Amino acid sequence: MAAVRLAVVYYSTYGTNHQMAEIAGEAAKAAGAEVRIRRVKETAPEGVVAGQDPWRAHLERTVHIPEPTYEDMEWANAYLFSAPTRFGTAASQMRAFIDTLGPLWGRGALANKAASAMSSAQNPHGGQETTVQTLNNTFMHWGCIIVPPGYTDPITFQSGGNPYGVTVTANGQPLPDPVKDAIRHQARRLVEFAAKLAS
Repeated sequence: MAAVRLAVVYYSTYGTNHQMAEIAGEAAKAAGAEVRIRRVKETAPEGVVAGQDPWRAHLERTVHIPEPTYEDMEWANAYLFSAPTRFGTAASQMRAFIDTLGPLWGRGALANKAASAMSSAQNPHGGQETTVQTLNNTFMHWGCIIVPPGYTDPITFQSGGNPYGVTVTANGQPLPDPVKDAIRHQARRLVEFAAKLAS
């Protein structure tokens, strides 16, 4: 199998998307990929973060995780992005990072790579699917090859039925086992197709 270099790029306020990124990264490594997990920079004002104990605590727990760089984005031949939903699209922290990538996009350094997306929202119809789709729109602008989970495994039905990319209703609880399995399936499928593109 051709070498797959996967950048798992995530933003997480309270920890859901961090959990999702870690599960995906482990599954991708088990499938033979080299993986870099990167935490998008927190851009909310310090006073706002400090005023919400769970938000501040999660940031303190994960501050050691490196932020994504241009080098990471060029190194990777596959991307998995995960971000919470804000008003039907990815959180502004993720969008702010994406907006810095114009120079790489301009010289084609993001193109021809396998890409997939995941998300979460507070309630089941809080924009989870549109967040994944707007991240996919970004991948299309870059010239990536989108790899959704589709209905390629029964776990999609067991975990909520989203064929676009795994989405989670974030309620402060550990992720249910079917959701974890769906994340693993999406990561493995991404690695499989990234290898085909790289060969």
